[in-house]
Amino acid sequence: MSAGTQTLESMSQAVWYNRWTLDKFKKYLKGDILEVGCGIGNFTDSLNEYGEIYAIDIDNSYINKVKELVYGRAGFGDIETGEYFFKDKKFDTIVCLNVLEHIQKDEVAVKNLYKLLKDEGHLILLVPVHPFMFGKIDESIGHFRRYTKEKIIQEINDAGFKIILSRKLNFLGAIGWWLAQKVFKEKTIKESNIQIFNILAPLVLPLEDIIEPPLGTSILVIAQKKL
Repeated sequence: MSAGTQTLESMSQAVWYNRWTLDKFKKYLKGDILEVGCGIGNFTDSLNEYGEIYAIDIDNSYINKVKELVYGRAGFGDIETGEYFFKDKKFDTIVCLNVLEHIQKDEVAVKNLYKLLKDEGHLILLVPVHPFMFGKIDESIGHFRRYTKEKIIQEINDAGFKIILSRKLNFLGAIGWWLAQKVFKEKTIKESNIQIFNILAPLVLPLEDIIEPPLGTSILVIAQKKL
């Protein structure tokens, strides 16, 4: 099993966290929804509650798993090259969670996302934050970078979007990520760490519903396509 697949399998166990994250953007989910980089479907089934889901990935083994969740509306899609199984279709909402950091030409990918949206459609983007936290786990799962808030907002603005919301998420995970990489020199996400996270997250993360944390594992950006 590759490090990337292992990470997806581990995060599939973080059910509470995945639902908590989705709650942060669910009001923007409607109509035809494109999930970019669906992986093994950690979010796909939940997205089904809000509209008609199309799912893309560059890994055929992931696509075959997800097809069952979206009634066959899953196939190859590469937002870096602009190649998709659905041809010229446009979407009301695009969900792109923990994908952009895996793409070498990320600025091109953001512009391609813009082209896939209907006028006034919404982009929901989640990327890893804080370059100082980049380490062996990032490398093992194929990350090219971690973002600063300023960099990701600049990329989205340059593509033509209007920013609606941007905020850091998951202070608890950030502490664990830093300890795992910088202190314990780990190279993969261990299931035991996810189990501890699952216990602590419902107690700690609701505080972020009140105030944005100073640190996080990720930054959530919601943007709208300008007319």
